[in-house]
Parts: sequence; C-alpha cells; structure tokens
Amino acid sequence: MRLADILREAGNREIVPRFRNLEDADIDRKSHLYDLVTEADVGAERVITAALHDLYPDALIVGEEAYAADKSILSGLVQAELAFVIDPVDGTFNFAAGNGLFGSILAVVRRGETIGGLICDPLRGDVLIGERGAGARLVRASGQSSPIRAAAPTGLENMVSLVCWSYLQEPLRSRVAANLTRVRLSMCYGCSAYEYWMVASGHAHFSGADLTMPWDHLAGSLIHEEAGGYSAHLDGSPFRAGRIDAGILNAPDKASWEMLRREVFSV
Repeated sequence: MRLADILREAGNREIVPRFRNLEDADIDRKSHLYDLVTEADVGAERVITAALHDLYPDALIVGEEAYAADKSILSGLVQAELAFVIDPVDGTFNFAAGNGLFGSILAVVRRGETIGGLICDPLRGDVLIGERGAGARLVRASGQSSPIRAAAPTGLENMVSLVCWSYLQEPLRSRVAANLTRVRLSMCYGCSAYEYWMVASGHAHFSGADLTMPWDHLAGSLIHEEAGGYSAHLDGSPFRAGRIDAGILNAPDKASWEMLRREVFSV
C-alpha cells in the first residue's frame, strides 16, 4: 500500500494538474511522431523515483523516461536483488490528447522475477495490485479492497480482444489483423495499463504484443496471472524480465492461450 500511495501522490502532484492543461512546449517526441513524452511523464517519474530511493536506497530503479536517456539502465534488471520498473504515464498519446485512458505502472522485480505489480488510475486514485502467490485486488481511493478475476474461457467468437494489431510488426501485423475479424469485439486502447486492467478484471478475454518493454508488461502480466489468467511469451516460455522481443499473450487459461496463439497469432 505504500507503493500505491507513492503512485497516487505522483499522480496528484504531476499528472492530474496537467491533464487537458498541456501547452505545446510541454510535449516532446521520442522515436516517432506518436511516441510522446510530456512534462507529466518526466515529473511523475522524478517523484516516484525519489520516493522509492528513500524507501529502498539499494534498489535498482528503471524508469521509461530514464531509459530513453540512457539505454544501459536496463542491463542490470535481471540480476538485481531488488528492482522497481516505472511507467509514470502509460498511454501518453491519450493523455496529451485529453483522453482519460492512461495510467501509472509500477513493477517490483527480484532477481528477474516479478513479485509485485501495481496499476494506478491517477484521475480516480484506484489501484490494481498483484502480489506473487497472494492474488490480485482492486483498491479504491477510499481504501475499499476487492479481489479481481480474469474472464472465464469461452469460444473465440465470443471473445473480447485488446490486441492492438497496428502496433505489431509485419508479417505478424497482417495475420493478426485478419484473424481478429473472428472475435466478438476487438478494441485498441493504446495503453497497456488499461489493457491489463480490462483482462485482469474479466472485462476482456485477451491481449498481446510482439515487443515487451518491461514497464509496459511486467506489472500487468503478474496482476493478470494472480487474477487467474495465463500469460506467456509467444514461444510458450514463462514471461520474464529481460526479454523484450519474444512477445506476450495474455488469456483466460492455458487452453485458451494455446487456441489464441494458433487461431489469432498463427504461430
């Protein structure tokens, strides 16, 4: 809960006041036209990092914005005795556009294994929390806590997909885009925080990606698994920190995962 409070505090100080109040000078671009960073991203990561350093001075802290400035920061993640991985504003494109589909993500990693995950909705203060072996829950800003549960298995034709095919690389992109016509409903949020919020709480059946940067997926995949779902790299191996190009697929259970890999991802 201390970590949840850190995310809420960063949101209240750096994110919420800037929502729909950004000037052009507050927004910059990184790798391409739609890969944005704002003053909210930088400020929130600074607040979260400082608070974590105060609590855990020996821990490795990997932030998305720090990585943008220094790629070598990722190299020690798998070996670190204790590490925190931060995405201060996941869904920055949405945030900069005044769209409320964004969130703050924090993963806790020990020697390459994710042992804790948090996804915070800065606008409401609600937080999804997953702890390795202890389940997953939604904690409201009021303090009310309730368990969450991934969706029950069902046929492909009844499933809700959150796979954003436009983010995939060819030839996977075209295959997945064509196969998604077979599902009941296909949505793209442009925000890993909300994709994991939906699959972990049972409002969607599956999500996936081919590029798995740790700040986007470590926390959410753990929360999803602790909510009863099944997550793995596209080659079938357990999802772990340190592999960013092996993809991920999140599904209600292993049988659904195997069916989705075959019928949607065609691998």
